[in-house]
Amino acid sequence: MESKKDDKYMGSVKVGQKGQIVIPKEVRDMFDIKPGDTLLLLADAKKGMAIERMGVFNKIADAIFNGRAKEIYPEHSEEESIIFANEIKKMGEKEQE
Repeated sequence: MESKKDDKYMGSVKVGQKGQIVIPKEVRDMFDIKPGDTLLLLADAKKGMAIERMGVFNKIADAIFNGRAKEIYPEHSEEESIIFANEIKKMGEKEQE
């Protein structure tokens, strides 16, 4: 079952034997996700999972490095935000290899 309204989408996906899912076409179109794009998966045992384009997180990391850590993640210390930003940049470097 799927539901789409304007800029929102809700649907279910099944996990295959290799742990893979297919991002529905409507969502790929909504976020302009193309074959070969890199997505970043974040998982927190208490808060859940999120998937976003790597470019979005690169912008977040750049903002943190430019002194905007408290503005972006006020609930975290600046040190925690910098560690997060460094991890994002490391992941981006691995994708470039």
